[in-house]
Amino acid sequence: MSEKKTIEEIRNSIDELDDRILELLNQRASMVIAIGALKKGEDREFYVPSREREIYERLLGKNPGPFPNEALKSIFREIISASLALEEPMKVAFFGPKATFTHIAAMQQFGLSAELIPQKSIPAVFEEVEKGKAQYGVVPVENSTEGMVSHTLDMFMESDLKIISEVLLEVHHYLLSRTGRLEDIKKVYSHPQPIAQCREWLADNLPNVPVVDVASTAVAAQIVSEDSTAAAIASELASSLYGLKIVRERIEDQVNNFTRFLVIGRKFAEKSGDDKTSLMFSVKDEPGILHRMLEPFAKRGINLTKIESRPLKKKAWEYIFFLDLNGHVSDPDVSAAIHDLRECCQFVKILGSYPKTSREKSEP
Repeated sequence: MSEKKTIEEIRNSIDELDDRILELLNQRASMVIAIGALKKGEDREFYVPSREREIYERLLGKNPGPFPNEALKSIFREIISASLALEEPMKVAFFGPKATFTHIAAMQQFGLSAELIPQKSIPAVFEEVEKGKAQYGVVPVENSTEGMVSHTLDMFMESDLKIISEVLLEVHHYLLSRTGRLEDIKKVYSHPQPIAQCREWLADNLPNVPVVDVASTAVAAQIVSEDSTAAAIASELASSLYGLKIVRERIEDQVNNFTRFLVIGRKFAEKSGDDKTSLMFSVKDEPGILHRMLEPFAKRGINLTKIESRPLKKKAWEYIFFLDLNGHVSDPDVSAAIHDLRECCQFVKILGSYPKTSREKSEP
């Protein structure tokens, strides 16, 4: 009896703590509503990535345990998501359909209280945000194994939308089927990128099974949900959404398989103090031009984290460069370097300055 009484006492204490948490959450919500009214009056952005990162870093830094930091961040992701919904209903377009890794990235960035709207293509995501049907969009831009997503880079040539945040996911691929048995599989469906990322595994484990490209991992899961002889390479989330069993888990060839996603919006993000800036530019065709375009950054000690080139569609043998650098466009050295860069370029376009991201796991 004494043990049972002790458990009951502890449970009563937990109930009291839960009541206090509920009371504090509603107090926080009231303050969020007040902030939302002030933002609206000042025509300020409701979603501020730098403020979110500040909240996470402060709380994780103060957490004494035993509650784990990863779970703490997930809880506050949903608290912030619900709070943003109180300030203003948030619509976010993403390159869908549901259960794709872009969907998972959107959920991790905006939480479950945001209205996530799947789009059939990357241009459609840009169009939804440009027309104001969604406040923000989420698109893939780079995979650590397969490189840049060209469709996303091409859209920045035509669009005036800004990069306001980024999400970095560690991507794991699952082989899914209706039966869950490897020996039943006669065909494999997936998007070309996951297929490429699992090429060695497929050759070793399903050497004579045909592999078919489809529009997305979610489309592959949909097809397989109606065919007991087929399998899909998709996310773990797809298995629950489409009623499939996991045949094998984490079949990607590279252990460190990351995909980077961009959050796009109509305005520049606020400075966070630890930012990244993305540029797009076209250089003049002159001797030594590549050296000249990098010199403004080198002489100021600005670290360039990525440089990528894309051919101009309207002019043969001419290229657009995409550049990521450490710092915010408002920093004096960054601003001066971009000013010097313009002197040797046909045009320079600032795609955005936004907070750097930390690595996040892909499973929600």
